Amino acid sequence: MTQKQATPDALSALEKRTISGLSVIFALRMLGLFMILPVFSLSAQQYSHSTPILIGLAIGAYGLTQALLQIPFGMLSDRIGRKKVIYLGLILFAMGSLLAAMADSIYTVIIGRLLQGSGAIAAVVMALTADLTRDQHRTKAMAAIGISIGLSFSVALASGAALESWIGLDGIFWATALMAIFGMFVLHWWVPTPYKHKQHQDMKPARAQIGEVFANTSIMRLVASILILHLLLTLSFFALPIALQDFAGVAKADLALTYLPVLLLAFISMVPFILIAEKQRKMKLVFTGAIAVLAVAQIGWALLPGSLAMLMICLWLFFTAFNILEASLPSMMSKLSPIKNKGTAMGIYSSAQFIGAFLGGILGGVIYSFGDISWIFWSAGLISAGWLIMMLPMQAPKHYSSRIVPLNEVTAETADEFVERLNAIKGVVEIVIVLEERIAYVKFLADDIDLHELEACLIYA
Repeated sequence: MTQKQATPDALSALEKRTISGLSVIFALRMLGLFMILPVFSLSAQQYSHSTPILIGLAIGAYGLTQALLQIPFGMLSDRIGRKKVIYLGLILFAMGSLLAAMADSIYTVIIGRLLQGSGAIAAVVMALTADLTRDQHRTKAMAAIGISIGLSFSVALASGAALESWIGLDGIFWATALMAIFGMFVLHWWVPTPYKHKQHQDMKPARAQIGEVFANTSIMRLVASILILHLLLTLSFFALPIALQDFAGVAKADLALTYLPVLLLAFISMVPFILIAEKQRKMKLVFTGAIAVLAVAQIGWALLPGSLAMLMICLWLFFTAFNILEASLPSMMSKLSPIKNKGTAMGIYSSAQFIGAFLGGILGGVIYSFGDISWIFWSAGLISAGWLIMMLPMQAPKHYSSRIVPLNEVTAETADEFVERLNAIKGVVEIVIVLEERIAYVKFLADDIDLHELEACLIYA
């Protein structure tokens, strides 16, 4: 009879410090990158040489350098150490923030945003998390960091408008630089230093596996999805602040009070849909439904940009759907990716996310140069509809789970026999043994596996 997997032992004090410290560092970076989103398209006219295209480029510029440097920074951390690379990334982030804070020209802001993005430490933070947590707690640690990212994003959108009315755009960039410096203190005083870093099979990108990932239609649908989702985010927030001020009559100083209750309501609204998707195995229905809701929100904005009620209802719909998709996509990617190229798949996924942010800012500027705000919303609606059509053939995801098993008795001579025993268990779909790390990665169908049989086999690992 199938039973639920036993809960491993509790997190140690060192693991709690690791997870809390790195979550704070990640959240501070996301706050700094996103706080300008709710107001930048309104306030960027203060810079010389501002045009809609250059404003859009400034909004999304960080995504370009983030996408280009994630994997190189991860490889550098393998050579010189994780914490050194995180310090470097935070220094670059602070320098970019300072440059943008002192800018008089939109070109200087763009360079500052590119420099902010060049502190591309997401992959390194994840690798350090894996170094400092036991294998059985890795999923829990990654989930905690993911929650911190989601919360920081909501806080950034709510606080950005309030801060801009209080200290201006340059003040937001100064605050961002201070957050980067605070992140360095957290890294030094709170985050432990590993004795050595390891090459984690399920996190390491490999050039030879890139072709296999691109050939996997199911994975590439999800990669395209995260790109489109963040394209829609930056595209929408190029237009939405302008619609709220110029069409609905909301003063810039009141934008924070306009955003905050809607964001809180959206965060609450998405919870039952996530539970339905995960607990009742309705992931495809919830996923495609959320994309359809994004399209409806964009059409509502396009039809009635002067109605504050319509703007608010559609903002709630947009963020409820956005939160559902932002939470679901990493989980689906992690479960769907084969263990042997999971790190490569997640690297491509992360790069696509930042490329989407870059393209959304550019596209918003280009469209606004030739049309009005409604054109941006109509374009976003068409993109959402195309995305929905692309995802409809997607098969409902199977519910995979995985275990990382320490190998005590298995040797090079007995590894093949151990793999055969595991493969004979119904529900086991993939096994990767890494003798150098003395661990095995086992992926299985959670609904089909007999955990008694699996545990009995793993006892002799």
